[in-house]
Amino acid sequence: MSESPILEIKNLKVKVADEDEQILNGVDLTLEPGSVYAVMGPNGSGKSTLAKILAGHPAYEVVGGEVLYKGQDLLEMEPDERARAGIFLAFQYPVEVPGVSIANFLRTSVQARLGEGEEVDLFEFQDDLMETMELLDMDPTFAERPVNDGFSGGEKKRSEILQMALLKPNLVLLDETDSGLDIDALQVVSHAVNTLRERDPEMTVLIITHYQRVLNYIQPDFVHVMVEGQFADSGGPEVARRLEEKGYEQYRTPAGA
Repeated sequence: MSESPILEIKNLKVKVADEDEQILNGVDLTLEPGSVYAVMGPNGSGKSTLAKILAGHPAYEVVGGEVLYKGQDLLEMEPDERARAGIFLAFQYPVEVPGVSIANFLRTSVQARLGEGEEVDLFEFQDDLMETMELLDMDPTFAERPVNDGFSGGEKKRSEILQMALLKPNLVLLDETDSGLDIDALQVVSHAVNTLRERDPEMTVLIITHYQRVLNYIQPDFVHVMVEGQFADSGGPEVARRLEEKGYEQYRTPAGA
């Protein structure tokens, strides 16, 4: 593994754009290549905001701190530049794109990742797509369907995992990817993530989640608990197990304190 962190977050403070409400109140986090990190927290704690600000979502504004991605100032990069640089965000609620097949969408995405001056070879792409779908135990006809149009929750998440596999990112942000999934679908998605990590041991994964159950399938190296826009606890997998027993109330500030 590389000795340099892939991501360094220092005293990050974030608010909703055009509003005074601050959501992140000084977050520090370092991600090492090849590791799996989990950020857990209750609704409204700021954990999804963290993922969105890393991807460059325009609804949020950084008011303090810095973020370095491979040593470069991430906050100076546009969202498309971040994606081309190897950052992938799996959304909690993937959007539908009627009329555009998954195969065409993926080919366009891979071309954008390569940038100007390098063309995607149609035959090589098709071979890569079929090989990847076989690796992920996906029916080849899945690639012919419109992007997320009429998909179940599990199918939408599998579609995103396929995107991730073809784009070969360095940093993967899974924003509540377990939301709305039954046990079977969760196992399929988790197996796919683990398979891709085996294929690329340097890939770093940041899992945003409410619950410990996804961490039964994608084992984290480090767990951070976010409450009220700050990390209230950090450690190994035992932190998630403790949360399962005691909940988030143990970290909340008592009224009037």
